[in-house]
Amino acid sequence: MSISKITELLGADAELLLNHTCKSISKENIHLPGADFVDRLFIQGNRSNQVLRSLQSIYGHGRLANTGYVSILPVDQGIEHSAGASFAPNPMFFDPENIVKLAIEGGCNAVASTYGVLASVSRKYAHKIPFIVKINHNEFLTYPNKFDQIMFGSVDEAWNLGATAVGATIYFGSEESSRQIVEVAQAFERAHELGMATILWCYTRNNAFKVDGTSVQVDTDLSLDAKLSKNLSTKESKC
Repeated sequence: MSISKITELLGADAELLLNHTCKSISKENIHLPGADFVDRLFIQGNRSNQVLRSLQSIYGHGRLANTGYVSILPVDQGIEHSAGASFAPNPMFFDPENIVKLAIEGGCNAVASTYGVLASVSRKYAHKIPFIVKINHNEFLTYPNKFDQIMFGSVDEAWNLGATAVGATIYFGSEESSRQIVEVAQAFERAHELGMATILWCYTRNNAFKVDGTSVQVDTDLSLDAKLSKNLSTKESKC
């Protein structure tokens, strides 16, 4: 895509987004993407050779292969995000195979979805694009809804279907976050034993993360203004 087309699509935000220069953190202080990203960032850690190979298979796949950048198609189709809610305007994606085909046609580094979605097409596609199996999910059948992530699949099941990595979510700040941290840590340890890479998705979830009726739990960091800090110190806070 040409820069002129990108500028056209961004419209009034083009100048800000394309020419922004960060003044707070120098680029010399960050790990920049590059073809040697796995060698430079992961090789000195405690990950096994099998895990390093799994990481490299993700970084080395698709149209962004060996650039240090990663483009993953995540489609969390299940109890947390039902197919009806997600795909009613585009019914062809009720078929899990079309999710994987879209990731392949889009040149993604990997496709991330639920155990059931990826298992149903694993024999046909697990060797064609790296699979990332999300092993826990929230469920919105319970009322009132709660902020919890429950294990729906096992690491061994993900390995058996040919997954390159597993992913999991933790709702930091929720009542159940301590249990989630322990569960995910144990699951990721098992994944590393089997040679799979791991991905953690992190979100802040707590009713106390609301100020004057506005939720700030999707802010980019955990900094708190004075009013919110006061709210979090009350007895009603579950954080």
